[in-house]
Amino acid sequence: MEPQNNSDIQEDELFEHFNFVASKGQEPLRVDKFLMNFIENATRNKIQLAAKTGHIRVNDSIVKQNYKVKAGDEVKVLFEHPPHENLLVPENIPLDIVYEDEALLVVNKPAGMVVHPGHGNYSGTLINGLLHHIDNLPVNSNERPGLVHRIDKDTSGLLVVAKTEAAMTHLSKQFFDKTSEREYVAMVWGNMDQDEGTVEGHIARHPKNRLQMQVFPEGDHGKEAVTHYKVLERLGYLTLVSCKLETGRTHQIRVHMKYIGHTLFNDERYGGDKILKGTTFTKYKQFVENAFKILPRQALHAKTLGFVHPVTGKAMRFDSEIPEDMANCIEKWRHYSKHSQ
Repeated sequence: MEPQNNSDIQEDELFEHFNFVASKGQEPLRVDKFLMNFIENATRNKIQLAAKTGHIRVNDSIVKQNYKVKAGDEVKVLFEHPPHENLLVPENIPLDIVYEDEALLVVNKPAGMVVHPGHGNYSGTLINGLLHHIDNLPVNSNERPGLVHRIDKDTSGLLVVAKTEAAMTHLSKQFFDKTSEREYVAMVWGNMDQDEGTVEGHIARHPKNRLQMQVFPEGDHGKEAVTHYKVLERLGYLTLVSCKLETGRTHQIRVHMKYIGHTLFNDERYGGDKILKGTTFTKYKQFVENAFKILPRQALHAKTLGFVHPVTGKAMRFDSEIPEDMANCIEKWRHYSKHSQ
């Protein structure tokens, strides 16, 4: 093995390997900044440490952190983290279980909880809590115990978890066949023109920022994605909407809403943490900043979940309350919109 500069870490001790190819339109960009756009939860310090220890390579050559990535460059980075078997450790984490039987359970996930262990989140996840609660969870095709579907870290709401192999197969098929019911409630920037509508557009990774997804309306990239929306309440410069998923792509609602010009309120990854609609008044700016503090995450809650029970064949439907942070933010905007006319 080729010796590494200033490194006591051997490559066989490194467990995470990321490999990216810079797109044709990539402007010259420092490799540490480039990787920050591509690797979720990777801190600048961690990336710089990888550079100092010779574990960032461009076109198979070791580079320093100030190397400028250009179009067509192949960038590889190795990180150290606990081995896979150490990630799936049962932890006594309180879970809000709304239903459970021998085949499955439905859990109401709080915002801020990661669903499964991965880069930068090695403990405290929903999976760690489930493994403490249930013995011998079946694994899905990605070796993730119990998971039939998932929701983002900062999205709250309902998830169904399979407790048996048979339930996993049956439930996964329902999600694949688009027969499950999933309704989300979101606060989005702007006053929507239509009371209801459908957004269609393939979704794939953003070519320049791998932490974002993007709509490809021509269908030349990604996977089909369909979101049906309906206005629940108009809140002046914001709209409260119901979104029903026909498909379940990564960040689907967040990406589709941005695509139609209605980015989710306080969705940092997609630019919703800026004042996108409203006035230039200082009082309004202060009001929005206070609303961001009340709801320090994207305004999205997985409110309703429906599926057919894999054993009994009975239609199951669960509904959850909008969590306090989001409910308080809605009320704040409701009050503002009524008194600012």
